[in-house]
Amino acid sequence: MSRLPNFFIIGAPKAGTTSLYHYLDQHPAVFMSAIKEPHFFADEIREEHCEPELRRRMARENRGLRDFLSGPMREKRFGGIVADWEDYVRLFANVTNESALGEASVCYLWSPTAPDRIAERIPNAKILVMLRDPADRAFSQYLHGVGNGAIRWSFREHIQRSLRHCSGEFCVYYPFLEFGLYSEQLRRYLERFGQNVWVGFYEDFKNHPIDVFRSICRFLGIAAEFSPDMARRHLEAQVPRMAAIGWFKRSGLWKTAARMTPAKLRPLLRRSLSRRPGATRMDPADRHYLVDFYREDIRKVASLLGRNLDGWLYLR
Repeated sequence: MSRLPNFFIIGAPKAGTTSLYHYLDQHPAVFMSAIKEPHFFADEIREEHCEPELRRRMARENRGLRDFLSGPMREKRFGGIVADWEDYVRLFANVTNESALGEASVCYLWSPTAPDRIAERIPNAKILVMLRDPADRAFSQYLHGVGNGAIRWSFREHIQRSLRHCSGEFCVYYPFLEFGLYSEQLRRYLERFGQNVWVGFYEDFKNHPIDVFRSICRFLGIAAEFSPDMARRHLEAQVPRMAAIGWFKRSGLWKTAARMTPAKLRPLLRRSLSRRPGATRMDPADRHYLVDFYREDIRKVASLLGRNLDGWLYLR
């Protein structure tokens, strides 16, 4: 019989899901899919639904994806849209005795099609959701885009461009703001999976990571005593000190330069060219704007989950 996932990390983006993927992957009872972010169950994440530039990038990446899927897949790969069921099943070909088989695609939470598609194939799946203050989440995604060269304008300009964007094509503008409108997204999963939905919060995960990790282990029915190595933070944005560095990364020359740089010098080079995202603060006026934008939805989420989320409404 095919080995299929029995739990999913579905989002939200920039809410600690990559770290959670790697921490769970260390657990002896857990097997995480060979690719993080395959997005098989989200029909919206397909080349034909993306803007032309993103479509071209996906087409280029597909060549490497095919090589990976046809190989031994001993190392995990970040990203690669898997649209074929046989390819998706192959992501779990290396499962041995693990009992908790997981997959992580952060667009599943936002995707209107993913809940039904998951339920059709794996009706008893367990669903892990990690939520984050939507204003902070948006700013973190913006910094990630600045860091990889996709965005070269201010945060307020990016918000305004996202509001004006109306093509419906998946791109840097869409669903940038929509990712943080959690209430309807959560409702879809709660209706289909009920008690099999675990909801956590990035703020708790950041401040008490081992407690949140063990709560998830208990939810998955695996040993909660295991302690993963949490020394490394995954997928943190590195904000370039100069705009040209973002272009350099986007062009692909960054990886070439990294290969030519001695390994011992690479951390020093990264620190000299980039600053950590914590050093870049959101303008209070932008936070005020986003708090107003998300205010009603935050209240709906608080009511849906029975949790006080007033902290997301504070202006700081």
